[in-house]
Amino acid sequence: MNTKPESLTLEQLQQQYAELEQQNTKQARELAELSAKLKWYEEQFRLAQQKRFGASSEKTHPDQLELNLFNEAEVTAGSDIEPQKEQIVYERRKPSGKREADLAKLPVERVIYPLPEERQICDCCGGALHEMSAEIRREIAVVPPQIKVVEHVRHVYACRHCERHELHTPIITAPMPRPVYPGSLASPSVMAHIMCQKYVNSQPLYRQEQEWIRLGYPLSRQTMANWMIYGAEQWLLPIVAQMKRHLLKQEVLHADETILQVLQEPGKTAQSESYIWLYRTGRGVEPAVIYDY
Repeated sequence: MNTKPESLTLEQLQQQYAELEQQNTKQARELAELSAKLKWYEEQFRLAQQKRFGASSEKTHPDQLELNLFNEAEVTAGSDIEPQKEQIVYERRKPSGKREADLAKLPVERVIYPLPEERQICDCCGGALHEMSAEIRREIAVVPPQIKVVEHVRHVYACRHCERHELHTPIITAPMPRPVYPGSLASPSVMAHIMCQKYVNSQPLYRQEQEWIRLGYPLSRQTMANWMIYGAEQWLLPIVAQMKRHLLKQEVLHADETILQVLQEPGKTAQSESYIWLYRTGRGVEPAVIYDY
C-alpha cells in the first residue's frame, strides 16, 4: 500500500531550515573549539616526547622554562665550581683568582678560636706563649629567609605652651614613607620577593604558600595573587609606560611577532589569533625590552 509523504507548508519548511542552520552554526563553533584544543594537546604531547626521548647532546638554553629540576644536581655536577687540581707527583690545589674574586663580593663573618689563657703556657719551660700566626679556613654559608614584623611608628607632636594658654594647639606629625599597598601587610621586599620567585625562579604560588607556612606565617596564594596584581598595576605599569616612551625616541628598534591561540578568552573565539610583540633597543644605548600582548 503506497502512502504519500506528508506535505509541509512553506512556513514549516522555513522553520525547519532555521533550526537546521542554528544547529549547523553551533556544531561548527564546537568543532572549532575542539580543533583548537586538539592542536594544543598535540603540541603538549610533542614537547613531552621531545623532552623525554630527545637526544642527550641537545643543549637547552638557560632562559627556557623546560628545565630538568629533579636531576639538577647530577646534571650540574662536573661544572667548574670547585678549584681544579693539577697532578704532578701529588695533588695540590691550583690557585684560583676567580674564586678569590667571587668571595670578595660576599660579606664576611669572622669566628675567632683563641687558645684559653690557662693553656697559653709552654709545656717545655713553662713560659708564656705568644701568637705567631693564624690559620684561616673559609666556608660559604646560607642564611635562611626570616619573616619579621616591621612596625612603622610615627610620632605626633604638640606645643605645651599652646595647650595651656592658647585656644588652638598646633599638631605636627612626623613624615613616614607611604605603604606599598595601603590596608595590607605587604612590604616592598615581600612583594618583590613573591614576584621574583614566580616569574624569575618559576615557583608557582601554591609552592610559595607551602614555603611561607614552613617559615612560620600562613600567607595564602589568593593574598599573594592580589598583591602581585596590585603591584603590577600601581608600580610596574608606570615603569613600562616610561620604557615605551624611551623606545619611541630611538632611531632603530628590534621587534618580533609571535602568533598564538588562547582558549576561553573573553570576547574571542577559540580559533581567533592572538599576538605577542617584543620590542628592544638597538646597539649603543642602554638595553630596554618590553613585551606587548
